[in-house]
Amino acid sequence: MRLSQFFLPLIKENPSEAQIVSHRLMLRSGMIKQQAAGIYSWLPLGLAVLRNIENIVVDELNKAGCSHLLMPTLQPTELWKESGRYDALGKEMLRFNDRADRELLYSPTNEEMVVDIFRSYVKSYKQLPLTLYQIQWKFRDEVRPRFGVMRGREFLMKDAYSFHVDVTDAVREYWKMYDVYHAIFKRMGLQTIAVSAETGAIGGDLSHEFHVLAETGESAVYYDKKFDDLREGKIEISGDEQRKLYAAADEMHKADNCPVPADQLRSARGIEVGQVFFLGDKYTKAMNVTIPDAAGTPFTPQMGCYGIGVSRLVGAIIEASHDDNGIIWPESVAPFKVGIINLRVGDAKCDSFCATLYDTLKSKGITVLYDDTDERAGAKFASMDLIGLPWQVTVGPKGAEKGVVELKNRKSGEKVELSLESALAKLLG
Repeated sequence: MRLSQFFLPLIKENPSEAQIVSHRLMLRSGMIKQQAAGIYSWLPLGLAVLRNIENIVVDELNKAGCSHLLMPTLQPTELWKESGRYDALGKEMLRFNDRADRELLYSPTNEEMVVDIFRSYVKSYKQLPLTLYQIQWKFRDEVRPRFGVMRGREFLMKDAYSFHVDVTDAVREYWKMYDVYHAIFKRMGLQTIAVSAETGAIGGDLSHEFHVLAETGESAVYYDKKFDDLREGKIEISGDEQRKLYAAADEMHKADNCPVPADQLRSARGIEVGQVFFLGDKYTKAMNVTIPDAAGTPFTPQMGCYGIGVSRLVGAIIEASHDDNGIIWPESVAPFKVGIINLRVGDAKCDSFCATLYDTLKSKGITVLYDDTDERAGAKFASMDLIGLPWQVTVGPKGAEKGVVELKNRKSGEKVELSLESALAKLLG
């Protein structure tokens, strides 16, 4: 994409309403625009990141054998009354009547609706296990929406729901999804800690929250020091071993009876980016769902549910990966992999060099943002650092004359002068 044709409304100064780094940088880099308290428009740069995160989630869940569907954002309240959960969320749940005076609610979560879909079509134990998931907008009327997309009222969420013949199979799927979540976050360049957590309004008997450690995290988490050693590459721990290490959210922390010695216990702030639950028959029993087993005897399926805050992840990644100049995107979620800076637009050799780079990278499937504007050099460099593309290629008159470009790695800050062919090889490799 040529920057001259791309909608990128950058802001030079830090917005006064933004309290944390991710909110400031998302506003300054033209990723989002606030439309109301806790409600944002996603502008082209932000939407590109959002879609890349979605694609990773979809890819990993599909590989895990989950089935993708899409449920409506509006739900009839009858389903929530049937489950007995209609009053559980209180004023957080947005309710209203349509023109026929039928009461509807804007989806805060979808356990009831997915159970209704399940009971309409699944009639045999042979169809189990089954995991259905969607990526859909949700709304919860937070009392104090703050921190940008980290705690908004409207948010994009991946919610998955699994159905099983018995508890053993449901717990098996729970731990499978636990591992899938670690794989998802790792692909996004995030190191997460899964901590035991309360189930809250969702319900169930077993739950883990996945946290990204950051100073701006809203939650206190307590964990075994080995998690730090793992993140720093000092040790290797298998998935099974990680599950056995102590890690707990604040409300679950055994302060008076912690199994980890004091000198091995660590505490930090965490940003919750996902949560998994074993639900048992909480919803299937309440909504009278039964199917016949192999002997023809009706049984109530067991359930699990699994959420990921897709829009919240954008903020969490920025909190974990930025510097004083702006965002530092991991390649897997970056809105563009490469930014090309033409320092002398209108110079024949500069234009030719940039056009060759741009066309070649695009033809190989590399996403590119080409700054072909007539802004001054300092502004171009500052803008590229702010939006955080993993690679920057700078083309100036002197370099074009010598047949070289400057390649900068945004994360390390390393700059090297390379021939056009070498730069292309580096970026394509």
